[in-house]
Amino acid sequence: MSKSFFFLTLLTTLTSCSTVLSNLPGVYSLEIQQGNIIDQTMVNQLRPNMSKRQVLYIMGSPMLVDVFHQKRWDYIYSDKGADEDKAQKRISLFFENDQLSAIQGDIKPGTVPLVKPVETTVDVPKRDLEKTLWEKLTGLVGYDNDDTPKKNSSTPQPAATDDSQ
Repeated sequence: MSKSFFFLTLLTTLTSCSTVLSNLPGVYSLEIQQGNIIDQTMVNQLRPNMSKRQVLYIMGSPMLVDVFHQKRWDYIYSDKGADEDKAQKRISLFFENDQLSAIQGDIKPGTVPLVKPVETTVDVPKRDLEKTLWEKLTGLVGYDNDDTPKKNSSTPQPAATDDSQ
């Protein structure tokens, strides 16, 4: 009788240990996330006739690829906070001819059409890169560090001579 009571007490203690430890005040418990993170913005980006590669870029690799259903990708995401119940989201994507044909699951695509941002073109003027910043600043003051005389239209230029003869 005492052995069976001891084993029963030990079994009860071991099974209730996780419940007791998780409800103690001041004990930290981890938030456990498993699977692919799925949110509404990701699902809103999906469009019919997208290629598998485009879907893979948006959603990431699927959690489950069934051998018997090659045309279906399953994404499963579960999250359990410290004091929260387990939340699970699931979405299945169906393909025909390697293009997205149907979406099924907990998250449905939004009804708002995808709006592309408006692209604007700005003409940038050509920069004058012949002079350095120092040369431009000294030119504004009137100080040029050139040893060569400046060409002036009023001064006569010497004639070029041909020394080949």
